[in-house]
Amino acid sequence: MRRLPSLLVFLILTLAAGWAASLSLPDAWYAGLQKPVFNPPNWVFPPVWTVLYVLMAFSAWRVWKRDGLSAAIVLWVVQLLFNAAWMWLFFGLHRPDIGLIDILILLVLIVMLTFVFWRRDRLAGVVLVPYVVWVAYAALLNYALWQMNPAA
Repeated sequence: MRRLPSLLVFLILTLAAGWAASLSLPDAWYAGLQKPVFNPPNWVFPPVWTVLYVLMAFSAWRVWKRDGLSAAIVLWVVQLLFNAAWMWLFFGLHRPDIGLIDILILLVLIVMLTFVFWRRDRLAGVVLVPYVVWVAYAALLNYALWQMNPAA
């Protein structure tokens, strides 16, 4: 029970990143873009991201319990910053090109993080796999939107 406050801290950090990202939501600009056939409806994103943020928090908390402040936790914070920045770059600035760069860096960071966490705590690494898959899908979607809307 005494470790629960640290889990709460990680949940607050991930949900704060999600909240910061949500300050730049899809708008009329996004609605006007041509979209690929695999573009999901907007309502899919909030529940998926909520689950992913909870998994990220849980994963980091498990590594924190084992190692405390470590390079792995610093890597987790860095990827969280890139995660939060994507919405601002893509939706806020209307820059799918810069958003693509951000999300590709994010994807590399998440793959690294998954490997690093897995080496410290297998469950911590395994629960990040849906995050890797979702961000890979999101990167593909970002690329398709950028290609289909060159003037955007």
